[in-house]
Amino acid sequence: MTITVVDSGPELDETPLANFAQAVLDAEGLDPDSSVTIRFVSNEAMAELNEAHMGRSGPTDVLSFPIEDAAPDAPPRRQVGGPPLDLGDIFISTNVVKEHADEFNVDFSTELHLMVCHGLLHLLGWDHETDEDAARMEQREAEHLATIDMVRR
Repeated sequence: MTITVVDSGPELDETPLANFAQAVLDAEGLDPDSSVTIRFVSNEAMAELNEAHMGRSGPTDVLSFPIEDAAPDAPPRRQVGGPPLDLGDIFISTNVVKEHADEFNVDFSTELHLMVCHGLLHLLGWDHETDEDAARMEQREAEHLATIDMVRR
């Protein structure tokens, strides 16, 4: 599995994030040849992405752009003999993550790992459009965070 972290900057240690992302994808049953890119962007870049793709103004914490449509119980699969499966890109604004960490009274690392997990689950078809879907997704995030002894809620 290939986890590419882009523009993490000197203040972020990308190794634990990449290892966690790999563990989440492994636990979700993804093919070992899968790949995902995690990009850290400024608030300005995130605001542009949020406006262009979600129709919302201002920055947000995380946006995911899957290559293929998926469902939580049916993650994308590599075709036999096909190229490695590229799941898509995750964009994270560390400034917004820092704000949320303060707001929810958790450390920055926990909130950042949550955003990585949240973005990955979106790539795999998870969503939070309904209360039921949101509760299911939050439970799955909590399960993944618990594997590295992190708790957010």
